[in-house]
Amino acid sequence: MFLPVELLIHFLWLSGGFVLLYFGAEWLVKGASEIALRLGISPLVVGLTVVAFGTSMPELLVCLKANSPEVLAVPAGWFGFNIDAGKTSPDMALGNIVGSNIFNIALILGVAAVIRPVIIHMQLIRRELPILLGSSIVFLVMMSDKHLARWEGVVLAVGILIYIIDNVMLSRKAKYAKQFEEFEQEQIEQAKKGGLRVFFDIVLILLGIVALVLGADWLVDHGEQVATIFGVPDVVISLTLFALGTSLPELATVIVAALKRQGDIITGNAIGSCIFNILAVIGVTAAVKPVCGKAIAWFDLGVMMALTIIIVPLMWSSMKLNRKEGAVLIFVAFAYATMVIVVQR
Repeated sequence: MFLPVELLIHFLWLSGGFVLLYFGAEWLVKGASEIALRLGISPLVVGLTVVAFGTSMPELLVCLKANSPEVLAVPAGWFGFNIDAGKTSPDMALGNIVGSNIFNIALILGVAAVIRPVIIHMQLIRRELPILLGSSIVFLVMMSDKHLARWEGVVLAVGILIYIIDNVMLSRKAKYAKQFEEFEQEQIEQAKKGGLRVFFDIVLILLGIVALVLGADWLVDHGEQVATIFGVPDVVISLTLFALGTSLPELATVIVAALKRQGDIITGNAIGSCIFNILAVIGVTAAVKPVCGKAIAWFDLGVMMALTIIIVPLMWSSMKLNRKEGAVLIFVAFAYATMVIVVQR
């Protein structure tokens, strides 16, 4: 008799978790970006590293909470927050990453292209997409036994460090960095302000981290409760609800960028976030504690890999994503989500 009320309470907590993840990522990105720019880091590096990692922070916190909840519970206690470690759910961690990359490519790029055709620059074709394709293949090979060992996580995490260092080196080449000169121009101006602005940015970063930790905790805990009530496997929740929810920062970013005709931000954020999801998020998660996925299906991994491959010729053919291609990508995203829910592995 009280089940509808119980469900409503869980959905309210889930909604609160999504809100905290969204604003936490926004605050973290804004604060970190302005400090990075103030230190003289180019907009290119900020766009492909700070912003991409910032919008991937929800995925990282959800994965850590799902695979090794004690990692969040203990530090949270230092600041007076009581977070129940709860049970581990490695499938939620893997499902969140696989689902997020699927939504990043299909839904987010699709929505941006439908709003306004996205112009693609050759640098993305020559560098970012091959890196995403290569890291996806490595991840797929590592997942051949449905298990990510700690050393495999370390390898992936080292890969993101190499990627960041390479970005810093490339940012010194004016021709390459020029394409990102208009990226967050307002933030560049803000970063030039005095010391009070730096203090404000540090506060934003701290608030962002706290919001992300609490949001991830609410999302995983109450998502598990809803899954239990309906008898839905954890992996289905993570592949759909969590994946879409933790992709909200990327979605919001690309919608604003599309309306402002900033195609570089759209592609850089979406593709960069996919790279960070595989190398940094699941890499750090597995490095902290091995990930053993039992329910994650080869179908899900195959869809992620297929979209990663298909997006290359789509972008390369006319050096843009048009509205028709965007509509097809959106259809693929919703078709995949529907199939996952209906099949309920």
